[in-house]
Amino acid sequence: MYDVCIIGSGAGGSPIAYELSHAGFSVIVLEKGKNYREEDFNKDELAVCRRDFFTPNLADEQHVINQRAEDGAISRHVGSENDWSFWNGSMVGGSSNLMSGYFHRMKPNDFKLLSVYGAIKGANVADWCISYEELEPYYEKAERIIGVSGEVVKHKFLEPRSTPNFPHAKLEESGVTKWFDKACVSLNYESIPTPRAILSTSKDGRNGCSYSNFCGSYGCATGAKGSARAALLQKCDAKIVTEAFVYKLESDAKKITKAYYYDDNLTTHTVEAKIFVLAAQAIESSRLLLNSKNRYFPHGIANNSNQVGRNLIFSAGGSGSGRFNFEKLSQEQQKELMQTGVFFNRSLQQWYEYEAGEKKRKGGTIDFLFEHQNIIPRVKREFYDDEENIIWGEALANKIHKRLTTSRVLSFEVFNDWLPTDDCFVSVDDEVKDKFHMPVGVINLSGHKHDLEVGEYLAKKAVKVLREMGAEEIHSSISSSPPPNLVAGGCRFGANPQTSVLDKNCKAHELENLYITDASFMPTGGSVPYTWTIYANSFRVAEVIKKHLA
Repeated sequence: MYDVCIIGSGAGGSPIAYELSHAGFSVIVLEKGKNYREEDFNKDELAVCRRDFFTPNLADEQHVINQRAEDGAISRHVGSENDWSFWNGSMVGGSSNLMSGYFHRMKPNDFKLLSVYGAIKGANVADWCISYEELEPYYEKAERIIGVSGEVVKHKFLEPRSTPNFPHAKLEESGVTKWFDKACVSLNYESIPTPRAILSTSKDGRNGCSYSNFCGSYGCATGAKGSARAALLQKCDAKIVTEAFVYKLESDAKKITKAYYYDDNLTTHTVEAKIFVLAAQAIESSRLLLNSKNRYFPHGIANNSNQVGRNLIFSAGGSGSGRFNFEKLSQEQQKELMQTGVFFNRSLQQWYEYEAGEKKRKGGTIDFLFEHQNIIPRVKREFYDDEENIIWGEALANKIHKRLTTSRVLSFEVFNDWLPTDDCFVSVDDEVKDKFHMPVGVINLSGHKHDLEVGEYLAKKAVKVLREMGAEEIHSSISSSPPPNLVAGGCRFGANPQTSVLDKNCKAHELENLYITDASFMPTGGSVPYTWTIYANSFRVAEVIKKHLA
């Protein structure tokens, strides 16, 4: 019997493995995917972005998506039939291997959305049962151990910090950031450097960034990116079992007694432990609990309150971009624009909160970045002339060459709260099963119109910056389409067992030895990417589990 069994090896599970194994406890990690190391990662766009190299084949594993329209009509989409995937990295370290590493902390008011901003009709907004002040030491611990590079500058919504700066100097930046900063001064906007979970210098056997400019969607070949694998799992003594799909948890009335998993040959194995930690990703954690019915929990493990799967959230917002062409630039600006590898790390948080009429409204974050280096989508855009006629041969070759060598696209991403509602939740399907013969998860999708209003407000601010910088071909798109790599909720924590699944320490209300430490616990998501908060909370819960075992 192990002291701790962890299901999932991403940002939610790895801090538990790291802390508990270093404390001398026996830890086993069950990971559905394979174990890749730095030497296994490359920049093969076809494999990584156009195929299923790091994600399951939809013919083997998929989700069913029930999409709710504004009029309430629901359309059913089977993932494999519609080529709609919600997988985002099935491997040791999970999707943290593939993240871009934009690391913003949540703000103090993010933890009390209901109290500060009030109720919103049709949304299940709730305050967190911990405060920013309680989580702050673990934000600091995560930035130190995971490795965050950046520069803290004072701005309107800078969160309180226990340390004056990030542990690593900011990454090398493009000269175009000077254009951005100048435009922000003209507009009276506060430009801030974007903190990144990427090492600017070597640390603890991990190399500093090599500036390949292939971060998002790609594994890091230097170990500079702060993935759960590179920063934590490769530095602890936990036993990691790969290609282990956990399909059922067994329990009595008070405790989880066993985890059942299939290996790659569909042979069943069991694991017994004193403590079980579920961190399989928000959708999959809910699915596992719902599929683990027994006489004590006829609706699924920890689900006698019927709250498992409820209040699923994503990150609302969208994106936009503008293009800079050589014709309007000086020779020096042309040189700055075409610098390779270096980052464009700039963000705006000036409207993290703003006035809408007489009411204070929660806003969000805008991150600016250069267009991804992936060549296929960049070239595909050039297949048509200005009259939308398809072109080919020498004309196409000349257009592609000119666009790639004498212009560049600067993009932005908007992050704002996806409000939890009754209509956005996880269930399991009655018909579709995966290759393990288990009912697949159903993602019941519905967004709140408030999310779009906030996203549009922020996008207009971003467009003003691009216009002030002199960009052309500016566009933006805010939609209710959910990003599969930014998902949370489903097992929210709270003080009331009737309206939450977990207590403040992320232990299931109904079980003595089950903790859930992926993004499932989050009742609201804040207006930043989730990974840093997942890391921080998992380090927090690790201390609780240490005391539990002691």
